[in-house]
Amino acid sequence: MTVEFVNLKSSYDLYAEEYERAAIRCLRSGWYILGNELSEFEKRFADFIGSKYCIGVGNGQEALILAFRALGIGVGDEVITQSNAYIASVLGITENGATPVFVEPNGYFTIDADKIEAAITSKTKAILAVHLYGQASDMERISAIAKAHGLYLIEDCAQCHGAQQNGRMMGTFGDISCFSFYPTKPIGALGDAGACVTNSAELENRLKMLRNYGSGKKYVNEILGTNSRMDELQAAMLQVSLDHTYDGIKRRGEIAARYLSGIDNPLVTLPKAAPNMNHVWHIFALMTVKRDELQNHLLLCGIKTAVHYPIPPHLQQCYAYLGHKAGDFPIAERYANEELSLPIYNGMTDEDVDSVINAVNCFEG
Repeated sequence: MTVEFVNLKSSYDLYAEEYERAAIRCLRSGWYILGNELSEFEKRFADFIGSKYCIGVGNGQEALILAFRALGIGVGDEVITQSNAYIASVLGITENGATPVFVEPNGYFTIDADKIEAAITSKTKAILAVHLYGQASDMERISAIAKAHGLYLIEDCAQCHGAQQNGRMMGTFGDISCFSFYPTKPIGALGDAGACVTNSAELENRLKMLRNYGSGKKYVNEILGTNSRMDELQAAMLQVSLDHTYDGIKRRGEIAARYLSGIDNPLVTLPKAAPNMNHVWHIFALMTVKRDELQNHLLLCGIKTAVHYPIPPHLQQCYAYLGHKAGDFPIAERYANEELSLPIYNGMTDEDVDSVINAVNCFEG
């Protein structure tokens, strides 16, 4: 028996008829860029998040790049973010010429709010909070810090669709919040897609121009923009995925609960949800100093896993110019060396889950 790390086909099969109806509706419309499908998705997703505006773009990476650009953040500016962020998050900063300033994560894999203020300088313009693995960051605290210091706040919500703190949705704290709809995400397209959400009409207008060559009116280019437009077909697919968001959250929560109650191997440390947060379990990230051995053992048992992420941003070759070295951010480095992600997705069977639990429990190192 083989348990895939992720099985997009099984997720598709759950709602195949709906996806196919949406695809045919879109194809028959004869309009494939910036049309009714995108407008409807933008409205529905803004309502889902609880934000005034949603701007669909090409992918999550471009959402981040355009967010910083819309806020005027660039060369000479610093942006504080966590040292264990995925490289895409940091690239959103550096693609605009700004400098990332790293602080360590906490025990929930999110930015440690207690360490932010010490990193603020006269060059700091923003804080980027990355909600990793489906776990919400402490946005109440981070938002208060940003307001106290007059800083912009950007949320990277690529992995946390539907996550909340004390009932407030992630994506509603930032000046701009960025989403990826890569197929594996909690709300996934059947290709690449992303979005920015904001409560500012001025930022909405600027982001819409930035995604469309800097143009608000055809052939009139007011600002320097790019081409980053979510296509109509992906907007149609995302409306189906949006309809079933809570089905996925429920199923992944059930799987996570089975893992948390069933895995009792002393060689692994299980993830935990932060207080007053609802974890949406995009990734089930355990920790072990025997990561490679456990991964090989599970593969021999037919269980496929993944590592998120084996090299932290400050040690990536592309960021050598920042001057960081091994040991500068030991928590992020430990996470990079010890994290292992177990399969968790809507469409995964209880038999699959039990196979994973049994395989982890019989690991002896």
